[in-house]
Amino acid sequence: MLKVEKLTIQFGGLKAVSEFDLHIKPKEVIGLIGPNGAGKTTVFNMLTGVYSPTAGTISYKGENIHGLKPYYITQKKIARTFQNIRLFSNLTVLDNVKISFSYRVKYNLFDAVVKTPKYKREEREIEKKSLELLKAFDLDIKANELAKNLSYGDQRRLEIARALAVEPELLLLDEPAAGMNPQETHELMNLISWIRDNFNVAVLLIEHDMKLVMGVCERIAVLDYGKKIAEGTPEEIKKNPRVIEAYLGGTCLEEEAANA
Repeated sequence: MLKVEKLTIQFGGLKAVSEFDLHIKPKEVIGLIGPNGAGKTTVFNMLTGVYSPTAGTISYKGENIHGLKPYYITQKKIARTFQNIRLFSNLTVLDNVKISFSYRVKYNLFDAVVKTPKYKREEREIEKKSLELLKAFDLDIKANELAKNLSYGDQRRLEIARALAVEPELLLLDEPAAGMNPQETHELMNLISWIRDNFNVAVLLIEHDMKLVMGVCERIAVLDYGKKIAEGTPEEIKKNPRVIEAYLGGTCLEEEAANA
């Protein structure tokens, strides 16, 4: 599905990511881990068109998407969430999801202003699909609440629901467990597997919570100073000396892995 080869980006004299390779198959759950500043979010930004790579190729379903703008990437059925939640906090939960359908509407400005039958028909369909998504995340009963009034865990789930509204085939999650308590993290682990199975999406996950990563990912790639130093199954990554040394330090990583 996704084929990344020798992906590189340079900011002035700093090479933030160097010759990064990654292949993702349909419905795989892949982890991307590494210490702070390793280049993980920079990889996401290149995959989603926020940054244009200096070198390398990004191929999605056989098509070159290198350098495309973010809105074109979204139209290719690639969606993402952000490390810092980026909801429209003063809009309702329902409106946050409805916004994701905007690039697919067929009515024009005139239809919207005078509220033609075409406009009303499409809006009814968008609202129906949005409520179905919210129900899948147990957020339908909060549809008319402002997004800023949701708990932190519900805001994270709303952001994922909004990303799924574009009907992605590849979902990129940037530290979805950040700020969550252990119970919320456990629920998120189950949620990621459920999303993969019920929405038929592949998932690329950046996360520092090793218990979540080891528990849900089929393969894990490890970045350190912008370079991939390892890739393999959770069991292989747990035992990899370079990962143990570079990521969190031997004792810490071994303890985290033992609890996974």
